[in-house]
Amino acid sequence: MNAHSVHVQPGLPAPSLPDAASIDDAAEFLRALVPPTPQFVWPQIAAAFGAEVWLKHENHTPIGAFKARSVAVYFRELLAREPGIRGVVTATRGNHGQAVGLAARLFKLPATIYVPRGNSTEKNAAMRALGATLVEHGEDFQESREEAIRHAARDGLHLVPSYHMDIVKGVATYWAEFFRAAPALDVVYVPIGMGSGICAAAAARNLFSPRTKIVGVCSAHAPASARSFAAQRVVEAPVSTKLGDGMACRRLDAESIAIMVANVERIVEVTDAELADAMRALFRMTHNVVEGAGAAAYAAAWRERDSLAGKRVGLTVTGGNVDAPVFAGVLGGLR
Repeated sequence: MNAHSVHVQPGLPAPSLPDAASIDDAAEFLRALVPPTPQFVWPQIAAAFGAEVWLKHENHTPIGAFKARSVAVYFRELLAREPGIRGVVTATRGNHGQAVGLAARLFKLPATIYVPRGNSTEKNAAMRALGATLVEHGEDFQESREEAIRHAARDGLHLVPSYHMDIVKGVATYWAEFFRAAPALDVVYVPIGMGSGICAAAAARNLFSPRTKIVGVCSAHAPASARSFAAQRVVEAPVSTKLGDGMACRRLDAESIAIMVANVERIVEVTDAELADAMRALFRMTHNVVEGAGAAAYAAAWRERDSLAGKRVGLTVTGGNVDAPVFAGVLGGLR
């Protein structure tokens, strides 16, 4: 079925999300690989917002991003079903690829990772350091993904998706940590790439903090999730973001759109200029290095700060993997 013809029918239930037992089981499995990450109320941020603002630091995982939790859980379930897997192939802009490399090393599987030409040199180096074979192909993530699909089919290898419910289950472990550590949040802001992060937020919110509202965040220069959410169907959109590479997706999975429609209040689009402002603010007030997509939740909340005064707000810092020259330019005021 062509992606443009996949519709989410209003009124129908969204796909089932992981339950508490499966999330806790995943957390126990992950504990040695990805210890729980901290969440803080940074005083300067709280003062700037006039609100109790919690930051969940997924930039503190072994690969510097929330994706560290995702593929290891996916591989555990995959190998239980299909123990004869000979190797894996995937496509990425970086953090998903590092997660594949980390999990492939854990399970002793050879991994080939496709990235678009001009991808982050430091993310590429990190993936190679994890033992993955890196192939540069195409001008954007979608072209890399299509080549990865061809490679997997040609060589009989397993194609690791960017979105899958077992990936959502792994990612939901950090949201379970967050909601348990910071109960009764009024709202959380969640960056959207292919959808695993926001679907995981929905799963954990429904279980542990049902009154918390979820606001999605996408790049204004990669608005596929916002357009799909508004249309309640998969809508492809062009990508031109320079800073928000973790959100640089042309097309999302229909299942993730269905879950967003059922669970998310709305989606905010943030510009690269707003991401740069957020990266600078987070560095200045917390001395954390945060990549563009990792700063998206802060950027969206900052734009809406007047409506957040006096509330309990949750922001996820989803990653810190930004190339040094890019971050130097951001800190120097370049946009």
